[in-house]
Amino acid sequence: MLNKDQFADNHFIRSIIEEDLQSGKCQQVMTRFPPEPNGYLHVGHAKSICLNFGLAYIYDGLCNLRFDDTNPEKESDEYVRSIKEDVQWLGFQWHEEHYASDYFERLYDYAVALIQDGKAYVDDLDAEEMRQYRGTLTEPGRNSPYRERSVEENLDLFVRMRGGEFPDGSKTLRLKIDMAAGNINLRDPVIYRIRRVHHHRTGDKWVIYPMYDYTHAISDAIENITHSLCTLEFESHRPLYDWVVENIAIAHQPHQYEFSRLELLYSITSKRKLNQLVVQDHVSGWDDPRMPTISGMRRRGYTPEGLRLFAKRVGISKSENVVDMSVLEGAIREDLESVAPRMIAVLNPIKVELINFDEAVTQSREAPYHPHHPEMGERLMPLSKTIYIEADDFALDPPKGWQRLTPGGEVRLRYSYVIKCEEVVQDASGRVVSLKCSIDHETLAAKPQGRKVKGVIHWLSTEHAVSAKVRLYDRLFTVERPDAVRGDDGQYRDFTEFLNPASVTEIDALVEPVANTLAPETRYQFERLGYFVTDRYDHTLENPVFNRTVTLRDTWQAQAEKK
Repeated sequence: MLNKDQFADNHFIRSIIEEDLQSGKCQQVMTRFPPEPNGYLHVGHAKSICLNFGLAYIYDGLCNLRFDDTNPEKESDEYVRSIKEDVQWLGFQWHEEHYASDYFERLYDYAVALIQDGKAYVDDLDAEEMRQYRGTLTEPGRNSPYRERSVEENLDLFVRMRGGEFPDGSKTLRLKIDMAAGNINLRDPVIYRIRRVHHHRTGDKWVIYPMYDYTHAISDAIENITHSLCTLEFESHRPLYDWVVENIAIAHQPHQYEFSRLELLYSITSKRKLNQLVVQDHVSGWDDPRMPTISGMRRRGYTPEGLRLFAKRVGISKSENVVDMSVLEGAIREDLESVAPRMIAVLNPIKVELINFDEAVTQSREAPYHPHHPEMGERLMPLSKTIYIEADDFALDPPKGWQRLTPGGEVRLRYSYVIKCEEVVQDASGRVVSLKCSIDHETLAAKPQGRKVKGVIHWLSTEHAVSAKVRLYDRLFTVERPDAVRGDDGQYRDFTEFLNPASVTEIDALVEPVANTLAPETRYQFERLGYFVTDRYDHTLENPVFNRTVTLRDTWQAQAEKK
């Protein structure tokens, strides 16, 4: 359930909107989320989704979902479906669903009108020649030799471009603005190119496609968008955005505002590079739980609430928005702490025989699913003559401060008795294979008088434990900015060099019987170990599969502090 406190507050865009509403500049806020369907959405898009849909929610406005599908080589219905699913999973519903391709005919008509007004012309320069004529940041460009074609010739050529008379790349339609403009985006930008590519919606109807800057501005105007929100790399494009809407016959004049894009350390958010990871089989797909995609984070067990909390915490501003992975993981932990029931799992088991176990005397206890939410109920923690504990909870030669099990030492079994290690069974190589322990039957619900038992360890009955596959996920990269590392030659190194070889480890573990009743995407805390989720695709009642969402604390920070 959404509420207005879940979204970033006191940022400059909210101030602008409040001023616009108070002054009467706009009567109702209208935003849009306009992804290109050329890949799956990632964590940066999650921030933008929360901003656009959140502002509409806060100010009782509307938000459209619009697909910027003007680049058909890389776009597909698969990506459209995934984007719609991600937006809804995050908790939002759009007012209207649109596609840039819905407007192709209108965009064409506006282009014809621009030609008729002498504001656009057909150019024969190829891409390399166009670069040569464009100039540099310090030198003005030069007019194309085709810039002064007559209106009649331009109209004729543009109609023939649409009719498919010319080869791909042989002609473009350019706006006639100013080749000496300080902003290179205003130096007669291309607004149409010839490209024979099958479009996922319009098929082969079109062989000319409009460019993003032209399409985006007009689409906003058509949809009566009041606040067009983009990341800062589009700030230099705003004069072109304004020029387009000011030079076509359309009533609504939207305005663009820019905010800083999210840079998440130990991750990448380039769709091209994410696609490279998929194509080169570095990951299992766009929804691999190590990927920063929304679908990947969902499969890993992140929650919509946790991602919305993260988006609120990183905030909205024009300043650099570099965020450590620990901020994201902290937001997820905070949400899961209150909503995830508890379960015991043993990932690296060692068998323990309880030598004085007596069915007539030894009892089992009920344990809460959550220590602070009794409404979640309880489950029985059955005790049997043999149990499993974590191998890491026993040490033959314990270090200083050790509070777990040792030869002759005592610990409390979570929700059960205090036990004492009476014998260690080792194989010929000296490896510990099992333990023999005694139960203090006076300690089921009481703290023994006269001795201190500091350690508490988790355990499972061998008779009741259920086998499960557990995937331990970690960060995908070993360095903060994997795509920004330069070699000795000054060139950027291949970001795949910094993939973390330990980003996933799959083990056979033991869990409580409740695992055989869980639906996919059910989140639990494995006590003392972390938060886990049943896999969205691979988990079944007969063969449980759990993905580690996040550890109970920031292990990367702990490692850094040791250095």
